[in-house]
Amino acid sequence: MHIKPNRGSAFTLVEIMIVVSIIGLLVAVALPNFLKHRNSMRVKSCMENLRVLNTAKVQWAMETRQATSSRPTASDLIPYLRDGHLPECPASGSYRLRNLARNPNCSLWPEGHTLANLDADDDPDAD
Repeated sequence: MHIKPNRGSAFTLVEIMIVVSIIGLLVAVALPNFLKHRNSMRVKSCMENLRVLNTAKVQWAMETRQATSSRPTASDLIPYLRDGHLPECPASGSYRLRNLARNPNCSLWPEGHTLANLDADDDPDAD
């Protein structure tokens, strides 16, 4: 009695290497796009947080009849925010409220985390 080995159901080493190289190529193409998209979404989320803070500042100023030189504190804005706390930058930046005449800003403003385009003479760290 002679037993024949079954060789037709297994993958060869070459076939496995081809599949692994194709998967590696797809990851190499997709990863930069994913990282770019993730950064773009962080910037958009930060801009939305700055809009929320600016709206809360305006509501606080109108309700308490503040001058444009007034600067709210975080506790002043809590009642005007939906969740009852200040939003946080998704990229671990920090927000400055600044006075009423100026938009709030993020410490990551050079990377695009700004509420509005800054003029050349507009210093984001100035009050």
